[in-house]
Amino acid sequence: MSRRLRFSIDRGGTFTDVFCKDGETCHVLKLLSKDPAYKDAPSEGIRRVLEKVTGKLHARQEPIDTSLIASIRMGTTVATNALLERRGDPCVLLITKGFKDLLFIGNQSRPNIFDLEIKCPDVLYEEVIEVEERVCLAQEGAAPIKEGRLVRGVTGEEVEVVEELNADKLREDLKKKFDMGYRAAAVMLLHSYTFPAHEQEVGRLCREIGYTQVSLSSEIMPMVKAVPRGFTSCADAYLTPSIQRYLSTFKAGFDEGLKDLELLFMQSDGGLSPVEKFNGFRAILSGPAGGVVGYAKTCYEACGKRPVIGFDMGGTSTDVSRFDGHLEHVFETTTAGVTIQAPQLDISTVAAGGGSCLRFESGMFKVGPESSSAFPGPSCYRRGGPLSVTDANLELGRILWERFPKIFGPKEDEPLDVEATRNGFRRLTEEINGFMKKEGADKELTTDEVAFGFIKVANEAMCRPIRALTSARGFDIRSHVLACFGGAGGQHACAIARSLGIGTIFIHRYASILSAYGLFLAKVVEEVQEPCSCVLEADQYQELAGTLNRLQEEAEEKLVKEGHGRESIRRNLFLNLRYEGTDCAVMTALLDKEERRKKIEKEDIAAFSARFLSSYKREFGFLLEGRKILVDDIRVRAEASSGEEEEGGSMEEDEECLKLSTEDAEQVVSVYFEGGRQDTPVFLLDKLRRRRRVTGPAILLDDISTLLVEPGCEAELTRDKDVRITVGKEEVKQRSEELDLILLSIFSHRFMSIAEQMGRTLQRTSMSTNIKERLDFSCALFDEQGGLVANAPHIPVHLGSMQDAVRYQVSKWQEDLEEGDVLMTNHPCAGGTHLPDITVITPVFLGRSSPVFFLASRGHHADIGGIAPGSMPPHSRFLFEEGMCCETFKLVRKGAWQEEGVHPGCAGSRKLRDNLSDLRAQVAANQKGVLLLNELIAEFGLDLVLSYMHHIQSNAELAVRDMLKETAQARISSSSSSGKRNVDGEVKEKQLVRLHAEDAMDDGTPIVLNVEIDINNRSAHFDFTGTGTEVYGNCNAPRAVTYSAIIYCLRAMVRKDIPLNQGCLAPITRVTDVILKAFSYCAASQGCMNNVTFGDASFGYYETIAGGAGAGPTWDGRGGVHTHMTNTRITDVEILERRFPVMVKAFGLREGSGGGGMRRGGDGVVR
Repeated sequence: MSRRLRFSIDRGGTFTDVFCKDGETCHVLKLLSKDPAYKDAPSEGIRRVLEKVTGKLHARQEPIDTSLIASIRMGTTVATNALLERRGDPCVLLITKGFKDLLFIGNQSRPNIFDLEIKCPDVLYEEVIEVEERVCLAQEGAAPIKEGRLVRGVTGEEVEVVEELNADKLREDLKKKFDMGYRAAAVMLLHSYTFPAHEQEVGRLCREIGYTQVSLSSEIMPMVKAVPRGFTSCADAYLTPSIQRYLSTFKAGFDEGLKDLELLFMQSDGGLSPVEKFNGFRAILSGPAGGVVGYAKTCYEACGKRPVIGFDMGGTSTDVSRFDGHLEHVFETTTAGVTIQAPQLDISTVAAGGGSCLRFESGMFKVGPESSSAFPGPSCYRRGGPLSVTDANLELGRILWERFPKIFGPKEDEPLDVEATRNGFRRLTEEINGFMKKEGADKELTTDEVAFGFIKVANEAMCRPIRALTSARGFDIRSHVLACFGGAGGQHACAIARSLGIGTIFIHRYASILSAYGLFLAKVVEEVQEPCSCVLEADQYQELAGTLNRLQEEAEEKLVKEGHGRESIRRNLFLNLRYEGTDCAVMTALLDKEERRKKIEKEDIAAFSARFLSSYKREFGFLLEGRKILVDDIRVRAEASSGEEEEGGSMEEDEECLKLSTEDAEQVVSVYFEGGRQDTPVFLLDKLRRRRRVTGPAILLDDISTLLVEPGCEAELTRDKDVRITVGKEEVKQRSEELDLILLSIFSHRFMSIAEQMGRTLQRTSMSTNIKERLDFSCALFDEQGGLVANAPHIPVHLGSMQDAVRYQVSKWQEDLEEGDVLMTNHPCAGGTHLPDITVITPVFLGRSSPVFFLASRGHHADIGGIAPGSMPPHSRFLFEEGMCCETFKLVRKGAWQEEGVHPGCAGSRKLRDNLSDLRAQVAANQKGVLLLNELIAEFGLDLVLSYMHHIQSNAELAVRDMLKETAQARISSSSSSGKRNVDGEVKEKQLVRLHAEDAMDDGTPIVLNVEIDINNRSAHFDFTGTGTEVYGNCNAPRAVTYSAIIYCLRAMVRKDIPLNQGCLAPITRVTDVILKAFSYCAASQGCMNNVTFGDASFGYYETIAGGAGAGPTWDGRGGVHTHMTNTRITDVEILERRFPVMVKAFGLREGSGGGGMRRGGDGVVR
């Protein structure tokens, strides 16, 4: 009996998909990933296929017979789940002394800027050993730090060994942790990417003592940046033992023959790895990677090599990606709060899948991020789960319950529970109609309209990452094909494509299990990488070519040793390139082509340079003429073909398609589309002959998937029984400008998406480290009066004050603004914060005589002149001492750039070139917002868009008014129960509640706040009378900053997901810590942004440093994090020491500084 069965299995969060090739026969299976009936879903899938193939019973308790199995390939979420649920192995972190809290602080930003209870993900290690050692890069022209020995690093840079490794002390510390039970160790020493000797010695000592898992950052991913490299090392130490245990359990379910077959696992980079090399840090995206390979191998060629967007909608979340001839990798991603530095496919995940929970909150339809998961699953799964997206599709008739697999109930033999879904939507509809009635609306929604509303909101949530992956990076989204796959994707494909302006959808015949099929088509991969520090020059290519050639041979030999023939191996070469003086590197590829020589020559180096320039221009919109190109990393990726290729033709087929009618359908069902229910024919794909055409509405079914063809769309069944859908354009409908809660939720997503894409454009096209790396910028859109409509979650102090800047310019220019004008300002009296924050404002006219809306971006410029580098002199007395002061200036006049007008006002800027580049980037960001708003207007009409700008503001106002009323009533209740009055608030006739708080500056200047809340109209009066007068110095808050503090606090105290906009201030008729103190919401933090700057005539450096967050009534404060009005990132210590003549001696928590109490404040930091 021959080994002929080749299994490819994708174990997802909700379902496990099985594809098995048996000669010319294919077996496809889908089963729940978690089910009490079996221990392991992949093993269960193999068992079921064997039963089907052999016709014999294979008992679950018996080892699986491998005599028919040739290979098993698997993608698994074991590592991802262990990371999400923090179920890895306990591990010890070994790190350079003085930096024990480096990974706890991370990049110091908080994930949710409006959540006062700051919830940063837990670190993966349990114990820390500070290793007594230190190396630092030797700075050219600078004296040695301690006259330590100088060595040449791997990159070619000179490294000074400031302190030798104290092996005796380390051995003692390791033994103590080993005796406590620890067996996994993660090692990250500063600058080990170029000087790995100390780490290698640490690793040797760990293994000598008995640690079984030792992850050295210099071996795992030798790239600069200590924090992500440290996270990656921890992830590997934390996850690899869990993976190995799972693999051992999996293998134990088979008989002895397993050792003779090919067992491969999918890595995050889209390549397969032998089971013995499969480790933690490369397994994070093991599951979704198979799907990317699947559509890349099936859709791209079939679609005439047009760029493809992958849309993988599963039960828990949706993954989106892009393919245009080669797999796109990124080298730094964050999963479950852990930054992983490793080659991974560029996949964006949004928490909207079939299991995403539905709820109604603050007048808006909300989808996710919470998920019903595989267990209990949606409400219809018969396990008491919540209403989810799957329930909405079932309610609308888009899922046919009678044709859905009967795998539910105690005996796994019952259909979906339709009644549970209907009852859930009845209750939710009653809640929504009750809210609408309370707000004075006459109309009531039906359960169909409510379910359809949630589907539309879910679709919009899934469109946002697709826009970010394409149009925000300079690609025309309309030129793409949408490759739809995943169990739930077929029900949403037409709506997603129509919303994005995509005209063609491709659904492979194995779309619902494409991740498993992608595993079948994937290649085995070996990667080798080394850091570098050289200039890319074709005339001096020998050393670089020598390294590339050596790494090519090394990678190829690894594959040969695994049994792959040399003729099947292709080598792809990569250089991580950046311009001198910048931190933004671009991984540039030279792909293996038949005509290319194996050995690197001078022409290949020139090709790298040309490709870098082309990629940089497309990605960032400009080139830096005259600057050298530097090589940071050298990487080789060798791929061994599996011999399996997709067999299929092009979508362009000559044969005429035969159109099917309703008479050809299996049945006709009632399905809800916008406007009402329609009779919809149902066709079984297995029964349809090739080259058939179906006009929507229609449902196409097979055993494991449902494909909805919406009205106005047309589906064709190709020769290979794949489905191509041509998406018809949706006409702009006349809609009432009265509030529609469903449209309100959709516009909330669209407005936020526009601001987000503006931010990505600004980050992408900017020059300075402050904007590109530290993300010290904000983008927003404003109504015709300059009122804030929507913003991306950037810097709070910017967001609340930018509307003052816009309104000032509206008042200043009035009738003198024209189409093509762009304004610049930074003056505190004109809505500015501090002078380095320059605001660029673009008015948009759309053919009218006055602007109908404004786009604005504010960015922190590293230097704008003044008496000190960084333009924030600590002892300044006058504003001009801090640099350029610009009340208003037309940066662009009627479309013409006014660069010469910027020069005189720059007051000796030390970074004029960067200033001008960043101003251009801000203009480009605003223009991106203009284009996106124009697309929105083309879709919905100008009047409707303007109406919903105001409806969004009203929605935020409603939430703040409710919060004020709840606060006042809680204070009344508290006073009544204690029998006291005038304690933290006076109740007068139970209509007004007065709150009071005081604080003081370091010099004793008082800050006084009295708040009077009117319960009847749910408004508040903020009175700062009693606060100290203006001081003769630089510690004065402009009015815009005060308003910014108020709007931030109000938004944070709402504690619901509402947009931050002008509506938050509407209930206020008239600073941060003092406001929260008055409302008794949380204790104070450090009270400022901890700005630090240093430099000389040749350079300037600026950063804002984290502190401790104040505790709240039910939570402890977080230490080492940015709080309240700022949320920028800290520069990585290795980057700082590489670019500036400085050594960071220590960076960690100041233990105990957060104070005591039942709820402790967060600790501050020492840097």
